[in-house]
Amino acid sequence: MEANQTKPYLFDNAVFDELSSLAEKNSFINPELYSKYNAKRGLRNSDGTGVLIGLTEIGEVHAYILDDGEKIPQDGRLYYRGIEINDLVKGFQEENRHGFDEVCFLLLFGKLPTAAQLEHFRMLLRESRTLPDGFTEDMILKAPSRDIMNKLARSVLACYSYDENAEDTSVANVLRQSIELIARMPTMAAYAYQARAHYFGNKSLYIHKPQKDLSPAENFLHMIRPDNQFSELEAEVLDLNLILHAEHGGGNNSAFTTHVVSSTDTDTYSAIAAAIGSLKGTKHGGANIKVINMIEDIKANVRRWDDEKEVEDYLVKIIRKKTFDRNGLIYGIGHAVYTLSDPRTLLLKEKARALSQEKDMGEEYRLYSNIEKIAPLVIAEEKKVDKAIAVNVDFYSGFVYKMLNIPVELFTPIFAMARIAGWSAHRIEEIVSGGRVIRPAYKCVIPKSSYIPLAQR
Repeated sequence: MEANQTKPYLFDNAVFDELSSLAEKNSFINPELYSKYNAKRGLRNSDGTGVLIGLTEIGEVHAYILDDGEKIPQDGRLYYRGIEINDLVKGFQEENRHGFDEVCFLLLFGKLPTAAQLEHFRMLLRESRTLPDGFTEDMILKAPSRDIMNKLARSVLACYSYDENAEDTSVANVLRQSIELIARMPTMAAYAYQARAHYFGNKSLYIHKPQKDLSPAENFLHMIRPDNQFSELEAEVLDLNLILHAEHGGGNNSAFTTHVVSSTDTDTYSAIAAAIGSLKGTKHGGANIKVINMIEDIKANVRRWDDEKEVEDYLVKIIRKKTFDRNGLIYGIGHAVYTLSDPRTLLLKEKARALSQEKDMGEEYRLYSNIEKIAPLVIAEEKKVDKAIAVNVDFYSGFVYKMLNIPVELFTPIFAMARIAGWSAHRIEEIVSGGRVIRPAYKCVIPKSSYIPLAQR
């Protein structure tokens, strides 16, 4: 099953190199033109705030207040359907139960379920976990992928072929499709990983059937581990990760992608596959992999992890593009919206500390804590910025997955397993309340020219 990695000769010669350079040259736009025409790069205002292009009742990110045009940093707060994330998590933890199913219900239907509604919803999810007949063999095992996010997107698109009512965009049908995808995504991700490990890693192939009596977090750990074993704390921490990643407002890139694609009146599978493609990027869902790689580099080059000065000196080298990937970024530090703090980070850090004690990884946890404390100061000094810099959820999520012995290839797919709940809610909201195809404006800034006959070029 090893793919042929050799490029066709037409794409490996001087002519193609010249064409590639030509394409790059003629894709460059002078940055000064964005200011001249007041174009909102990245749909951002000049002060860094997002351009308001829509309304939502699903999720809210609160990180600052505007007072007479001045942006005043605040401790971050995240709301799901108007309920603060801290209150949700506290409720689940105090009742000693997993909460991801309940969060999915809340996001989809706009209210917390009664006990009877929650049990019925859980039954729907559990009955939908198994993939259609022939799907595993034909769509996953026969075409394994090195990147599981690409396999997830392909698998979601393939669901169209197994759905007799795939094109129906009524709310009832989209809800049915959404519930099935929320339930099946962990199974797709687990099987895609097993196929990757077998065909590209020469490991044994394990295809464990999903279990109806387990929570989503427990079921996923059951499916990816050869012995099906996991601890109560491991499942609790993974459930928390799923909750924290389930939604983040309509403006995050993948949710916005869902709105954009859904606004064209396309089918559910096309919209969700597009969102998966968005989430894959290292500037979005793939950021926690960058954090892990950076930390491994720091561990290899900093002798004393508890020496704050030595850690600081190496972070300065990263910022100055002298080491690691030489992009000058300290990954996991800073956020597009949050200023003083990311509420998800605070909740996850608490569990990371507990898990590090169970896994005997306290020294590495202290390294993370040192970087969390030092990096914002280094960035402020080196880049001469005075804005608040928060550690985002990606900083600790990869470390948590590592302690859970989850392969790095599954880090971003787990994000997708969680965020599909938010995507589904945003798709339904767009269908019900959107009404217009999303079509922002782009100004063409190239000078006009005349056609030149081929013989004269």
